[in-house]
This record gives sequence, structure tokens and C-alpha cells, in this order.
Amino acid sequence: MPLVRVILGSKSDIIHGEKIKEFLELMEIEYDFYISSAHRKPIQTAKLAKDAEKDGIKVIIAAAGMAAHLPGVLASHTVLPVIGVPLKGPNLSGEDALLSIVQMPTGVPVATVAIDGAKNSALLAAQIIGLSNSKVATKFKQYKADLAK
Repeated sequence: MPLVRVILGSKSDIIHGEKIKEFLELMEIEYDFYISSAHRKPIQTAKLAKDAEKDGIKVIIAAAGMAAHLPGVLASHTVLPVIGVPLKGPNLSGEDALLSIVQMPTGVPVATVAIDGAKNSALLAAQIIGLSNSKVATKFKQYKADLAK
């Protein structure tokens, strides 16, 4: 059963999705994976957020560039933690995406990682899941110990 739902705003973001998937697999965390634009597929996008809790999801990771509405739209439709990944775009080097994600209104929080920080979003998801999953917590502690070496 997947614990993390990964949603990319566009097929062009797939390289960032691979970084997320790679770390979740290293931690042996099940996930599902979608491409769903907040603008081009708003009904599907909302449904992915609304259904996440009943699907057993514990954390949603959403990666988007430019206006980057995806993480906020998802957060508005769920009580689960949403981690936003701002991606570099053609005009403002990802600063537009960063500001769109981090400047959420009160009541609709989105945890935000660095521009193109896809791997860090997976690390944060693992930390959140590790709070209630000792297997993931142990694997994550080992990962951090290996980093220190």
C-alpha cells in the first residue's frame, strides 16, 4: 500500500520525479506516481488530493515550475502534509515557483524545499513517515549516519 503520493505538474518534470522515486525506493517506502496539472486537469488533481487519505497516503509530494499552483491546490483539498518542490523554469530560474509555493495563505500550509530540491522532498517525506513507522525511521537513521561518513 503506498504511503507517499508523488504528483508532477508536467511530463517535462519527470527527471525530478525520478530523484524522488529513487530515494523512496532506497527507504523501501511504497508510493504512487501521477502527472496532473492544476491548470490542465483541475478535477483529476483535486480528486488525487481528496482521495489520498482514504487511499492510505500519509504524505503528498508535488513538484511544479513557473506559477507552481499544484502544491497549494493539493493542500487545499486534503488534511495530509504536502511537500512542494519548486522547479526551475525558463524565465526566473525557479524563483517564481518558489514564491508561489512558499507564500501560501494561513490555513493552507505547504512544506517547501529548495528549487529543484526533489530529493530533499523525499527525505522529508521519509522523516514524516518515520515518526510512525520504525522500519523507515531505522533506515533513515542509517542513511544519515552514512552521510556523516
